[in-house]
Amino acid sequence: MDNSGKEAEAMALLAEAERKVKNSQSFFAGLFGGSSKVEEACEIYARAANMFKMAKNWSAAGNAFCQAAQLHLQLQSKHDAATCFVDAGNAFKKADPQEAINCLMRAIEIYTDMGRFTIAAKHHISIAEIYETELVDIEKAIAHYEQSADYYKGEESNSSANKCLLKVAGYAAQLEQYQKAIDIYEQVGTNAMDSPLLKYSAKDYFFKAALCHFCIDMLNAKLAVQKYEELFPAFSDSRECKLVKKLLEAHEEQNVDSYTEAVKEYDTISRLDQWLTTMLLRIKKTIQGDEEDLR
Repeated sequence: MDNSGKEAEAMALLAEAERKVKNSQSFFAGLFGGSSKVEEACEIYARAANMFKMAKNWSAAGNAFCQAAQLHLQLQSKHDAATCFVDAGNAFKKADPQEAINCLMRAIEIYTDMGRFTIAAKHHISIAEIYETELVDIEKAIAHYEQSADYYKGEESNSSANKCLLKVAGYAAQLEQYQKAIDIYEQVGTNAMDSPLLKYSAKDYFFKAALCHFCIDMLNAKLAVQKYEELFPAFSDSRECKLVKKLLEAHEEQNVDSYTEAVKEYDTISRLDQWLTTMLLRIKKTIQGDEEDLR
């Protein structure tokens, strides 16, 4: 069946659902159980929404799921209402990102009210991702990742909380909120250090924290590296620690060439990602008279 056929079918279902809702409000329905009519309408709205999805009419699908969610609330079916708001959010993601966020927020309100904080955290991540990719509002993405981390921590899901916090740290550093990023990298690094499984990644977090320190001030970075070496002796032998020391040396000598050389050498073995490139460039620009590119 073509899309227009699916859409026509969905419209017919919407009309049927609206009739059921109207009938449920009549005097006789009040006497003979109007709520069963509302339940039927919920199901029909959901079927219409799925038809709209098949026709790729995402806004209409989102609206139909919202109608179903409102009726579920009327029936005091909180869990079903939240599920429909999430379905609406997922449909709107493809057509209207702001409306998707509104629907997911409605779902989050219901889930937190029910004490379902892990599910609420998951949907805060979805909202953060919409702000990252669709609406490009990094401040708001940070706020939702932080909220998600709070909920995960409260539920003792520390590894999920850390994933969100590392997102926050990465963006905070890009926005030059270095102290905030340092606090997170140090906290996650210290926790990782004590875990046999995560120990290896601790050096990366201390490396990132050291670079954030370096962006604030060179002396800060020097003291931080010493602190991390005492805290986590394995850091001393890492390529990351050796790179920071070389960069500190080059910075002290105001030697752009040896700075660039150290970065190139590191990059041949461990490719620099976008975040590291940005931070290393910012530090490089603090060496006097440098106008060149990093590589």
